[in-house]
Amino acid sequence: MTQLGGLRRVVTTVDTDGKAVILSDGENPHMEVRPARKNVSRVVWASESAPAEIQGRTDRGLGYQGTSPANGGTVFRIIDYPPQAPGIENMDINTRMNELAHEPAIKGLPPRHPFMHRTRSLDYALVLYGEIDMLLDDSEVHLKAGDVIVQQGTNHAWVNRSNDVCRIAFVLVDAKAPE
Repeated sequence: MTQLGGLRRVVTTVDTDGKAVILSDGENPHMEVRPARKNVSRVVWASESAPAEIQGRTDRGLGYQGTSPANGGTVFRIIDYPPQAPGIENMDINTRMNELAHEPAIKGLPPRHPFMHRTRSLDYALVLYGEIDMLLDDSEVHLKAGDVIVQQGTNHAWVNRSNDVCRIAFVLVDAKAPE
């Protein structure tokens, strides 16, 4: 299986003289290995409101907790999904929601996979490397590097049935819950 490297993150800001400067340049400081399937999640940046606060020296990627964006905010994260391990589909059907305190899958069919979850957000996603299946309530779609996804608060699970890691970039924007 391919081992993907870390992420270099370059963040710019405006200094007190109004000049564009580099705030930080280096390895992305946030990394979390999720326990159930060992996928690696890296928050790159987050905002707590829109319009977003864009000045100062605060690293808004550090200290971010959770999956969904703050009310009125955004989250930019990169996730590496390893191939699905044998036996995953036999785990408790609510594993993902219990692991990260997600909103339950609602207004759809009962969860069909242990990693089924839902975020109250508009999600823009770009598959950067590899391939993966996105499961919905009663359908699924196979995605590969270069494919983009616009997800509007839907129940879903990410299942990597390949033999290699899949890396996806996500931007989540707070949204109103679907009715």
